Amino acid sequence: MDFEELIAAALAVVAPRRVQGRLVGDVGAALLTEDGNRYVGVCIDTACGTGFCAEASAIAAMVTAGEERIARIVAVWRDERDDRIYVLPPCGRCREFIRQLHPANLDTEVVLGMNRWSPLRDLLPDHEWPQPLN
Repeated sequence: MDFEELIAAALAVVAPRRVQGRLVGDVGAALLTEDGNRYVGVCIDTACGTGFCAEASAIAAMVTAGEERIARIVAVWRDERDDRIYVLPPCGRCREFIRQLHPANLDTEVVLGMNRWSPLRDLLPDHEWPQPLN
């Protein structure tokens, strides 16, 4: 699955709506696993901060299906004012979440644009457990 297909899969689940005054579904994510399976998810915003990012939603679907290794991941947002689409890099929490799920996920291709990506390891510097001071 190329970048354009993965971006389209993430965009296909974007469906912004208000739930009790909070915005949900305005960011969509899609990931491709090492086994070639695709999972999608949307963000959920909550008043008390317990919501989660679209990437976490897609990852939860993947884990539910019994997989842990992410080959490629992308998140997208559509600006409803001008209908422009943006690829969003994962936040720090999601970067760490991806890393901790499986050691090989440091090599996950994080899509940053139509023809641009970075391995997770480059977006998460100093990811190794620190050495003791003494």
